[in-house]
Amino acid sequence: MSAGRAAPLPAGFYRRDALALAPALLNKVLVKGNVSGRIVEVEAYGGADDPASHAFGGRTARNSTMFGRAGLLYVYFTYGMHHCANVVCGDEGEGTAVLLRALTPLDGLDEMRARRLAARSDRELCAGPGRLCQALGIDRLLDGADLVPGSSGVAVVDDGTPPPAQPGTSGRVGITAAADRPWRFFVPGAPGLSRRSP
Repeated sequence: MSAGRAAPLPAGFYRRDALALAPALLNKVLVKGNVSGRIVEVEAYGGADDPASHAFGGRTARNSTMFGRAGLLYVYFTYGMHHCANVVCGDEGEGTAVLLRALTPLDGLDEMRARRLAARSDRELCAGPGRLCQALGIDRLLDGADLVPGSSGVAVVDDGTPPPAQPGTSGRVGITAAADRPWRFFVPGAPGLSRRSP
């Protein structure tokens, strides 16, 4: 089954805790138009009990999508230059999500290369949350997009590749609060990881 012909994952797939969804997303395929990549690195973010989460301080105009129903795409802008994409999960109002940290490019590499002129190789095209959003053309206009019908042109699909039986884990990257929690999950040895496996 090719990623282009696979159906988007159903809403029920996302209705689980972020720590359960994160490893389940590994090796699924993120599709945006004619461009796609295999999800090889993610991070789980909790709600009010996670000081590293955008939801920790409660709902705001910026993070309101994170409190929406499971299967929405939460996109935020950070450091004045990067967009980051998250998959909302759990129960509505909970404020939990999984950050998409890295992809292995699959389709539309010419489009990715045109958007990511700074990439020194194809392995770097989607190696990091800001890079993958740039490569796929994901920005704040897609904040709140529903991944389940894929009607906004972005979806997560299953092409038949299972998650790794033993995903790699580590602390989350680029944060100071709760940085010791091993809530980063990745496909060991996959091309395009944002950093080498510890």
